[in-house]
Order: sequence, then C-alpha cells, then structure tokens
Amino acid sequence: MEQKDYILREIAKIGTLIMALRRKLFGGGNATATLEDDHLEEAKEMLLQEGNFDLDLFLSMGQQDSESYLDSILGFSVENIELLAEWFYQLGVADASEQSNKFLEKALELYELCNLKSRTFSMNRETMITTIKNTLKH
Repeated sequence: MEQKDYILREIAKIGTLIMALRRKLFGGGNATATLEDDHLEEAKEMLLQEGNFDLDLFLSMGQQDSESYLDSILGFSVENIELLAEWFYQLGVADASEQSNKFLEKALELYELCNLKSRTFSMNRETMITTIKNTLKH
C-alpha cells in the first residue's frame, strides 16, 4: 500500500510540475505567448532538479529512447505524458527559432505514445496530432 501511495504522489508531482512550467512560460495557457530564452533555461533547470528530467537530453532522443526515458522516471502516466506533449506543442508554437520544429516533433511523438499506452480513445489527442502535422507541413 505504501508503494502505491508513493507512486500516486510521484504522478501528482510530475503533473503539478508540468502545469507550473506551463504557467511560468505562458502565463496560463496562451499558446501564442512569446518564449524568452531565460524562461526556458529556468524551466529546464526546474525539470532537472524537481523532476529528474533532462529536457536537452530528451529532445535529442529518438522515439524508442524517449519512451524508455519516460518509463524510467516514476510519475509519467499517460495523463502526464499528454501534459508534456501539450507543453512541447506550446513551446513549438511560441518559439520562433529553428528549435520550434524540434518541439513540435517531440509533441507529436508524445501524443502518438499516449495513443499507444492509453486504453481509451481521445478526440482531443487526435485533434492535436492533426494540428501538429499540419503545422509541421508549413
């Protein structure tokens, strides 16, 4: 029972961390906000310290390595992976640099991973996958 409580706390912690990062970078969820480099660096540091998640390393990984990396960090449920995908999408839309496509590609990868891991169909997830694919085409 203690192990289950610990796992649930870790899942909640990761979800809270991702939502806090979204608020910090975008002020409440506005995907059209501009992204400042110093805020992104603060977010990277916060992820590493509080979530043991190395953003730069994760961005450099392929699909299989990304999945293994997420599986190795306690707390990344399907819901939290979807939150992370949404955060990457927001980063990709807000970032005007060449890294924008990297964020969008990672978001797409994560939404597709959610589809593989989840036992339920999500219309929102499918809409996001289509939106990201269309954004990457342009």
